[in-house]
Formats: sequence, C-alpha cells, structure tokens
Amino acid sequence: MKHYWYFFLFFLISLAFSVGLLAAISLIRYRRRDVGDKRLPYECGVDPATPDARESYSIRFYLLTLVFVIFEVETFLLFPWAVAHDQLGLFGLVEVGLFLLILVFGYIYAWRAGALEFRRGLD
Repeated sequence: MKHYWYFFLFFLISLAFSVGLLAAISLIRYRRRDVGDKRLPYECGVDPATPDARESYSIRFYLLTLVFVIFEVETFLLFPWAVAHDQLGLFGLVEVGLFLLILVFGYIYAWRAGALEFRRGLD
C-alpha cells in the first residue's frame, strides 16, 4: 500500500499541472471577435460547396468509397505475407496467389458493375 502513494501523488501533480495550464491559456489567449464572414469556410474565393449540412449526396459517392476501403484493407493483408514469405514456402505462395486471384475477380466484377465510375447528378 505504501507504493501506491507515489502513483496518487503523481496523479495529483499531473492533474494540477493540466488544470493550471488550461487556466493560464484561457487568460492569455487571443479572443477573436466574430465579425461578418470571418467564421465561414474559405474555398479559394468560391462560396462553400455545401452551404447546408443536411444536403444529400449521391449514393454512388458512398459506394465508391466503400469499394475503395474494401480493396485498400485487402491489400494491407499482403504485408504479413511479404514479411514471412521465406518461412511459408510454396504453401504461402499458393495461398497468396489464390487471395490475389479472388481480389482481381472482385475488382473486375466491381469494374463491370460500374461501381468504380462516379457520375455526377445520378442517384
């Protein structure tokens, strides 16, 4: 129980230090005045692309993003094989070949289904 005293003391010191820093920052920070359009997003002099946060997007945007994430995660699964390919031998080579074959078939299917095309204005 004697050793827990140091942890408690360290916790109290870190808590006091954190609260003290937050208090000091709140006293010396720059207080910004909200004047006109200062708080609007700036996109190269053009009005914001989506002025309303509730504006809907095309479903194709979400599908394209989902396909990208799926294929990106599957390619990350190749890194463990690349690290241990010497130890896996022919079995590992055949397994990664089958994995890549399934990945290529999935990519071709998504390509032919039109999931990789993003056409504006179509839902």
